[in-house]
Amino acid sequence: MEHSVEILGIEDVTHNVRSYRLQRPAGYGFTPGQATEMSLDEDGWRDNKHPFTFTALTDDPELEFTIKSYFDTGGAGVTERLYGYRPGQRLLIRDVWGTITYKGPGVFIAGGAGVTPFIAILRDLHHRRQLDGHTLIVSNRTEADIILREEFEAMRGLDIVWTVTDDPQSSLPHERIDAKFLKSRIRDFAQNFYLCGPDPMVKQLRGTLKDLGADVENVTWEK
Repeated sequence: MEHSVEILGIEDVTHNVRSYRLQRPAGYGFTPGQATEMSLDEDGWRDNKHPFTFTALTDDPELEFTIKSYFDTGGAGVTERLYGYRPGQRLLIRDVWGTITYKGPGVFIAGGAGVTPFIAILRDLHHRRQLDGHTLIVSNRTEADIILREEFEAMRGLDIVWTVTDDPQSSLPHERIDAKFLKSRIRDFAQNFYLCGPDPMVKQLRGTLKDLGADVENVTWEK
């Protein structure tokens, strides 16, 4: 089913990521980690569907999406055009879907905007005071690209590892998430792992985790 919803508020998260608060249709529900297909509700754009993850708590009165915009499309991209939207304009959302669902304590590994499916999951766990035993590992190009850094770092019980790959001025680790990186920071590879990021990164990490002893049944990613 398709719903036209109004943008109620927009906030900057980073230099190219914004949080969008939307009307919530009556009876519209989702599980933390799930997504929907979204379109811009204007002529010429309604059939251009893109997946975006819900980032609000499940019982919030409004919906929220945390979306990175890409500005190299010559104006033809949905996220580039969305960046110019203002409260009062409308978006189309559809039924929920997604395979990144919470299965128990473990390690969340993300590349850049791949952290977005984890936002609602970690917010939910924090809200219920059940974050002990969870780790978040995120790789970004620069420190300025880190999404919701202050919020994550304020979540009591959540262990966090940031790494940047192209920021010589940063004091954060400058390592790629590979076998050496994981072995130096994770003791138990029998726990749950959650992966999201560019497809090549996720594919490589699935193989790396298996080689390090992780059970493939304990590795969750967007299929």
